[in-house]
Amino acid sequence: MTKALLDTNIIIHRESNRVSNQDIGILFKWLDRLNYQKCVHRISINEIQNYQNKNIVDTFNVKVDSYEILETNAPLSSDVKHVSDKIDVNSNDLIDTELLNEIFNDRTDILISEDKKMHVKADLLNIADRVYTINSFLEHIYSEYPELVDYKILSLEKVRM
Repeated sequence: MTKALLDTNIIIHRESNRVSNQDIGILFKWLDRLNYQKCVHRISINEIQNYQNKNIVDTFNVKVDSYEILETNAPLSSDVKHVSDKIDVNSNDLIDTELLNEIFNDRTDILISEDKKMHVKADLLNIADRVYTINSFLEHIYSEYPELVDYKILSLEKVRM
């Protein structure tokens, strides 16, 4: 089973009462349809617990069991640490680095994140092909599995003259 690690921002998009990305539902539909294991790292859970919006925290706490929780951290790779030392400036950046380290160490297969800095670091680590935004993941799925995509096609009726 393919493991998809979901960044904190993806979980917040999913569990928020306010829709900030229209494609979040489509993302989860395809993850389910293709039997991806939806993973959340313990550091993301801890980050969400400290989130200022109590409604999101409460909603997430009810739904957390629908995710596979990664409880441990892979040892920080020297390559990942090197990139982190060059780019990271705050605690959120360090959390993102920990998530990238999980991909770098092959503990999960892909990572989905909307964080631009996360994608820059993935590129520097040569793992950009395994780190997706919501849209790039959907584009990948559509090109990889075109037979599963339900294209809406207007039917044409032949008109007699």
